[in-house]
Amino acid sequence: MEPKSYLIDMDGVLVRGPRIIPGADAFIETLKVKGIKFLVLTNNAMYTPGDLAHRLQSIGLPITADGIFTSAMATGKFLQSQRTPGTAYVIGESGLTEEIHKAGYVITDIKPDYVVLGETFSYNLEAITKAIRLVAAGSHFIATNPDPTGPTEGGIAPACGAMAALIEKACGKSPFFVGKPNPFMMRAALNHLGVHSENTVMIGDRMDTDIVAGIESGLETILVLSGLTRADQIGDFPFQPQHVYDSVASIPL
Repeated sequence: MEPKSYLIDMDGVLVRGPRIIPGADAFIETLKVKGIKFLVLTNNAMYTPGDLAHRLQSIGLPITADGIFTSAMATGKFLQSQRTPGTAYVIGESGLTEEIHKAGYVITDIKPDYVVLGETFSYNLEAITKAIRLVAAGSHFIATNPDPTGPTEGGIAPACGAMAALIEKACGKSPFFVGKPNPFMMRAALNHLGVHSENTVMIGDRMDTDIVAGIESGLETILVLSGLTRADQIGDFPFQPQHVYDSVASIPL
């Protein structure tokens, strides 16, 4: 049989803040030695794959840029599938704007086809207000992911989902979220890796994004307890992972 391939969430699975989760480096090294295809998935749209690869390598995880797939990349592919060339007003960092340009889009605030919201280091009320007015005037509203908060060294911080809710409340128009748990991101990642869903495993630490995304995309699912989800919370969900491990260090390959 062809060996299984892996889609692997990053935060809570491989890293926790600025530190490697124990055993994650050995897990990735084993995948590489055995020639097993894998892709690290993240809803973080701020950084380019090169930026993220540098961050991971600096703490001891041997992952290159071509082994990373972000919600910004999925957003670029979605826009390209809808309309190209096009125009977009973008709130986000270089990880997102680079993918928007790659998709054949011009970034502008003059009657854009889309308003695209991602994470940024500092949300600006003026930029959010402009986004609200553009969406109210008819621009389509796209957001990279629905995560309401994101982890920082000082604790949680408002993320894309929270800002999207603010814009939606103000203008009455809901966004289309591209990142996990949207199956579009999963299918885009599978295509990027060149593998099929029936022979791919999703590894994640969140039931409400990683596991449900894997199930809805027809993947085998593994929940690890090294991140947000505790063992006593698993039964609260109407869907269940096929396997549960303490961390990636416990997953047999």
